[in-house]
Amino acid sequence: MPQYRLQTLLEIRARAKEAAEQAFAIAMQELAAERQRLKEMEEDLERRKAERQQKVMAYLADVMKKGVGAGGLNMMNRFEERLKDEEAQCALEIERQKEAVKAAEDNVEAKRHEMAEAAKELKAIEKHKESWQAQVRKEREAREELTQEEIGNALHLMRSRR
Repeated sequence: MPQYRLQTLLEIRARAKEAAEQAFAIAMQELAAERQRLKEMEEDLERRKAERQQKVMAYLADVMKKGVGAGGLNMMNRFEERLKDEEAQCALEIERQKEAVKAAEDNVEAKRHEMAEAAKELKAIEKHKESWQAQVRKEREAREELTQEEIGNALHLMRSRR
């Protein structure tokens, strides 16, 4: 069978499909990592809120026990405000992380589209190769049939001349 003249293109498309699959796999890993980081950040925020509540309650219990005056309450309020500020900062980071997750999801969709496109292009060239092979096979069979017919005619002529 002769060499398929678009073999190089077929190989290029196959490599492009493999590269697209690799890029998609990497994008999926990145998305999973971003989602995990977001989950950890949300858990950290919840933990901080619970710790703040515990610390305030412990401080209030201590104040009630010792009977500290207005200065102690002001210190407690400043301490609680600082903890709330840290929580707000953590909430801002969570929002940024949600945007990072969204960007990673968009990237995954783009890579999925590229992978589908590469697979479609490879499938098209493979289909062309199959039809080309069928045509070559058909032409070869026709030549062989013609050759057999010519041999048969030649034998018949030789026998009929005798």
